[in-house]
Amino acid sequence: MTLSPMKTRSFRTLLAAAVLTVVAGGTNAQQTQLNPQAKRITDEAIHADLESYEATQGRIQALNDGGRPIRDYHLSKAQCWLDVSFHEYTRNDRSAFPQEALTESEKLIVDMENGVSPIPTDTALVNDAKYLRADLWQRLKVIHGTPGFACASQKVACGEVELVHAGNEFNQQQWRHSKPYIQIAEDLVNEAETAARLCGVDPAGPAVPPIAAGPLIANVLFEFDRNGYKDIRTYSLESVDRALATIAAEKRELAGVALVGHADRMQGKGFDYNQALSERRAETVRSLLIGRGVPADKIRFEYRGDTQQVQQCDGVKPRAALLECLLPNRRVEVQFELAQ
Repeated sequence: MTLSPMKTRSFRTLLAAAVLTVVAGGTNAQQTQLNPQAKRITDEAIHADLESYEATQGRIQALNDGGRPIRDYHLSKAQCWLDVSFHEYTRNDRSAFPQEALTESEKLIVDMENGVSPIPTDTALVNDAKYLRADLWQRLKVIHGTPGFACASQKVACGEVELVHAGNEFNQQQWRHSKPYIQIAEDLVNEAETAARLCGVDPAGPAVPPIAAGPLIANVLFEFDRNGYKDIRTYSLESVDRALATIAAEKRELAGVALVGHADRMQGKGFDYNQALSERRAETVRSLLIGRGVPADKIRFEYRGDTQQVQQCDGVKPRAALLECLLPNRRVEVQFELAQ
């Protein structure tokens, strides 16, 4: 978008005031309203919205300057909501998402400014965003309940927001546009688990014991109705190699590896066929891990066919797009279990 200087300072001030509705008194929220999409056709309107974003960013910075650390869950979440709102605004998103994401950021800011405790940790599916990747949501939920959350909270907060961001893109333009944000969320989940697991001494406080919860998790993805080594999406092997590298770097002992084979919901050949397909996929990954130096006696596997879909892809068309959307379901979940 092209911006030109405002004609007068007083006009800019009036415009900024026009998009800010201040509810006076006590703990009531300051509600920032962006210009409706139809009015974002002048430099003046765009400048006013940008000033609203700048003002919100300033409030987050003021909270940090006042002593709330960057790693704080709620401060991080407010920042991530603001970031995705601005990202979609600059991409000319015509839906309610930029406004609703900005409002979520401001709700958290107001609670922090007013010293509310505890502040809720729920994550709204703004603009009726699609609920994608139940497996990633569950992994983030697990971290919330661990001692390592103190170290992982920033990654957890942004992972939750990016999953909503992906769900919004899915609703608007299906899987092709949501896929990059799903990948960002998946990376954040992996980073959050690593941060939680390594959470140790806090310079400002007592030692925090390392996380004793879940394993390192990688997903090996297969092409539709395929189960051989050559049928694996190459990039998905990187998650396996990263996990093995992490174990080596942390000098951890590998207690075992659990493989769980899955298939997507396309049941053209029947439930039993998908069960067997998921088993063959698990066997392929078992051989792959042995080839990477994992002792065979530490690997066990099970298979669940199409009974655990992490991505539904309802309404996705045509068939090629549907099969691509269902890719996360055609997986072998690799759970690297670490000795305590």
